[in-house]
Amino acid sequence: MTERKGRCPAPPLSGGPRDPGGADATRFARIPDETRVPYRATQAAAAYENIRPLPVCVLLENVRSLYNVGAFFRTADGVGLRKLYLAGITGYPPQNMISKTALGAEEIVPWQHMPRAVDTIAELRGANYEIAAIETSSHAVDLFDWRPRFPVCVLFGHETDGLTPAAAALADTHIRIPMLGRKHSLNVASAGAVVLYELLRKYRELARF
Repeated sequence: MTERKGRCPAPPLSGGPRDPGGADATRFARIPDETRVPYRATQAAAAYENIRPLPVCVLLENVRSLYNVGAFFRTADGVGLRKLYLAGITGYPPQNMISKTALGAEEIVPWQHMPRAVDTIAELRGANYEIAAIETSSHAVDLFDWRPRFPVCVLFGHETDGLTPAAAALADTHIRIPMLGRKHSLNVASAGAVVLYELLRKYRELARF
């Protein structure tokens, strides 16, 4: 175990001698390094040993922000995604702004760039993938009610305009994330994290039987 020096203990949050009036109650306590254990080193990770890679791929069509692309790489690595497809104007590595949010995940996750999303969607359908579009269409199924048929390819579109009509029309299923506030959708990278971890949860349930 590597020894790390120069770390100070966390200050008391309230009521301590350094904070008699509780003035520091809103400060964040530093978590000691020895409590930070990689998830795969814990016993809880054993439940996922037989389900990597997750039989899911993601296709990003015309995602404008490189920061969003990098965030998808980070989430893709987290769930053990099979592959990330980057279509249209979606940026692809190497790009500094992708690296800033991916933090190296762009060097781990398999990815491919192509000019047209529809060609890749057709290929994946031929490989027996369910094609699921994350869209706010009137006939979309609630994410938590969806019963995916693995393997699955999930489509995400432009931050403002969504998927092109051609790509959306090729989807077997439209999925939407429940939004209980005044806004109708999440940032595309946030939506990606919600959807992919829900798919991981669903696939783990299937793997138990």
